[in-house]
Amino acid sequence: MKPSSEDKDIKKVIIIGGGPAGLTAAYELSKENIDSIVFEKDKVVGGISKTVNYKDYYFDLGGHRFFTKIQYVQDIWKEVLGNDFLHRNRLSRIYYNKKFFNYPLRPLNALAGLGLWNTTAILCSYLCVHLFPSKKEETFDQWVSNRFGKRLYQIFFKTYTEKVWGIPCSEIKAEWAAQRIKGLSLVKAIKNAVIKPKDNNKKEVITTLIDSFDYPKFGPGLMYQTMSKNIQNNGSLVQMESEVNTILWNKNHRKVESLEVDVNGQKKIYHGTDFISTMPIRELVQKFKPTVPVKVLKAANDLKYRDFLTVVLIINKRDVFPDNWIYIHEPDVKLGRIQNYKNWSPYMVPDPDKTCLGLEYFCFEEDDLWTMSDRELIELGKKELEILGFAEATSVEDATVVRVPKAYPVYDLHYKCALNVVCEFLNGIDNLQLIGRNGMHRYNNMDHSMLTAIYAARNINGANHNLWAVNEEQEYHEEIIDKPIEESVTNNVIIKTFKKMDKLGFAVAIGVVSGLSIFLATIFLIIKGGGVVGPNLRLLDQFFIGYSVSLKGAFVGMFYSFFWGFLFGWSFAYLRNLLLALFVFRVKRRLEMLTFRDFLDHF
Repeated sequence: MKPSSEDKDIKKVIIIGGGPAGLTAAYELSKENIDSIVFEKDKVVGGISKTVNYKDYYFDLGGHRFFTKIQYVQDIWKEVLGNDFLHRNRLSRIYYNKKFFNYPLRPLNALAGLGLWNTTAILCSYLCVHLFPSKKEETFDQWVSNRFGKRLYQIFFKTYTEKVWGIPCSEIKAEWAAQRIKGLSLVKAIKNAVIKPKDNNKKEVITTLIDSFDYPKFGPGLMYQTMSKNIQNNGSLVQMESEVNTILWNKNHRKVESLEVDVNGQKKIYHGTDFISTMPIRELVQKFKPTVPVKVLKAANDLKYRDFLTVVLIINKRDVFPDNWIYIHEPDVKLGRIQNYKNWSPYMVPDPDKTCLGLEYFCFEEDDLWTMSDRELIELGKKELEILGFAEATSVEDATVVRVPKAYPVYDLHYKCALNVVCEFLNGIDNLQLIGRNGMHRYNNMDHSMLTAIYAARNINGANHNLWAVNEEQEYHEEIIDKPIEESVTNNVIIKTFKKMDKLGFAVAIGVVSGLSIFLATIFLIIKGGGVVGPNLRLLDQFFIGYSVSLKGAFVGMFYSFFWGFLFGWSFAYLRNLLLALFVFRVKRRLEMLTFRDFLDHF
């Protein structure tokens, strides 16, 4: 029996991965009454944004703040959790050379911590790089040094960045750093600098530079556990402990037909009409059957990932430090960052007299750190915590370890070419969409990953969104925000005000007006006549050689007036452009410096 035309239109969507992106896609589809099935190989949902419960101590893997300028994502968060959000003040500092530094750096604080000599060297390096910047900005070290000077880069960014990525900064693409800046609006920064708000409490702030944030009472996993329940209540399925082994596709029709999935130890085939993947691209390509072209497979194998593990220490102390988290820039320890979970939410610890710290280490799966036993890692964590002076090893009364493979897609010097080859192949498969951080090998924020999922779901329902444009240009992912008309008008005024003035056009206009004014004034006086023609205007002959109140003088005066008007107009436009450029440069540099607070947060 042939299927009816109505049956052919029924969507059967299969989603690989139960992290923020995968669950958001299923959640969005459920709103449109489109059933889906999510396969997640872990025991809990959330991916790297999950929350682990260890003896009623809850901890987050990396620290996930909830803030966004994408209103629709904000609405989903509120819709799912409602009153289970806490609004938290943020405190995070850099720990370097046994001292704490405010982040972003503040002059007096830096001077006190680094000393006069180092601070002077930083300022000299900063001035030098702005006078003689590097013409190339291909790598991370070039990009940061061009903005902050080599000295500041070496002290505050080189050590930490190389801990995180495990490769020299000279081998990290500059675009990874630039992507952290892209989310900011220079127009908004200028507006904050030149427009005094009527009410200081309502002053508009740059979203990514916030000093407070929302956070679920029991960590970000609460968001995705609740979302998973809502999805299943709406008739779809979230299947845990289910690993996709094979992606069966039709070469001729360029479509994925089904997945072979290991569900609780049993292999099953699942057919679908549409497929969405958050799986790391390298794994995705390796699982295709028939095998993809050799060129594509080789490119996929060139994509690298940085792995991550957290050593959780439960300490018999009420307070250890006031920060939500601390960046460890000490080169003598392997530790990269410390999370203080009770300072994210008091609900994260069952006993307020205890403190639960997450010591975060960045590594590769094959290196010594990853292959250490849990016991060895716990001993390492206790030792380094004591070396840093935060707590004695004897105060640690319990501990556990959580490993996260393929936590971060690596932006090395070769990734872009490899990714282009893989995407060219995958984009040719009509019913497969890639979303999320690992799914796109893109260092997206959580809200941007969710936005790719929202658009993917809408594409299945007939839309035509370009998922790769999300977070590529700020204007694109702000399209979903309904801006007040007044704000748009203000922004347009600022853009026009700070637009570069055309020196030649302005100079010609002023010259023509000046020349015609003298010419017409002279002709008028000639026609008017009288005993003494134009006694005042003829004084111009002291400045304009050969000028007189005559027909010949009218042309001479017009020539001189055009010349001096042109010169004045060009000079005025040049100085105006220069002063505005200096002002915009100052605002932009201040913006970039402040942005490094957000920049480090995304490691």
